[in-house]
Amino acid sequence: MKTEHIRDISIGVAVITVSTTRTEETDTSGRTIREHLEGAGYPVRFYRIVKDDQVAIRAALICSLSDADAVILNGGTGLTSDDCTIEAVEPFYEKRIDGFGEIFRRLSYEEIGTSALLSRASAGVAGGRAIFCIPGSTGAVRLAMADIIIPELRHILSHARG
Repeated sequence: MKTEHIRDISIGVAVITVSTTRTEETDTSGRTIREHLEGAGYPVRFYRIVKDDQVAIRAALICSLSDADAVILNGGTGLTSDDCTIEAVEPFYEKRIDGFGEIFRRLSYEEIGTSALLSRASAGVAGGRAIFCIPGSTGAVRLAMADIIIPELRHILSHARG
């Protein structure tokens, strides 16, 4: 990786859990994301749990973008009739980060086999901010955070901010 492309910038992150059933006490995936971020020195400036509803997801995303340089949404990325995170978020992307979903599914395949097909994990950039949509399982969250998001967040934002 070329370090001249990575700037020393301040980064605060938002975490949004999409779930109809989780509470702050039972949101192990949201807690795992926050632990990874804080362990890497990225403060969490916004945290919210919203139900599987496009309006609620978009409202939380809009609110979080005023406080954060990156937003990580977990949950609602699968194929069930309730899963609508991708539909709610992708219209905000000014640029897609196609490689994120591709790499996530490849790494997931190594862990869970062909079930990785069911993930619609995606990422993009909006207004110089990075947005990541990842599955809500704690295993998927650990994979996305440890192997992709934490190692590349500063690099992505260095480019996104121009």
